[in-house]
Amino acid sequence: MTKAETETVKQLAIALPMNAIQSFCQRWQIAELSVFGSILRDDFNAESDVDFLYALKTNTRWRLSDLIDAEEELEKMLSRKVDLVGKTTIEQSHNWLRKQNILSSAKVIYEDE
Repeated sequence: MTKAETETVKQLAIALPMNAIQSFCQRWQIAELSVFGSILRDDFNAESDVDFLYALKTNTRWRLSDLIDAEEELEKMLSRKVDLVGKTTIEQSHNWLRKQNILSSAKVIYEDE
C-alpha cells in the first residue's frame, strides 16, 4: 500500500481489513479500488453501506454474475451492505453531477503495482 493509500484508510469512518481487500482485488483482477460516499463523511453510521468504485485490469471482463459474487464477498468481509460500481460506468454516465461528485470525492485504497 502506498503512503497516500495508507493515509486514506486511516481517515475512513470504519476500519477496513486491508490484507483481505488486497487479496480480494488480486483474485478478482481489480487494478484500482476506491471508496466514495458516506464512508468518507461524518454522516456514516451503523446502517450505512460502503460504496466501492473499481477498475478492472486491462483485458479483464466480468459477467453480471461476477459482479454479484464480488459484491457478496465484500459484504461478507465487512458484515454490511456494499455497492460495487464500475469506474468506467461512472465515467460514461450522462448524469454529469453524479459523475463529478463520485469521481472528485473517491479515495483510492488499492492500486495494482
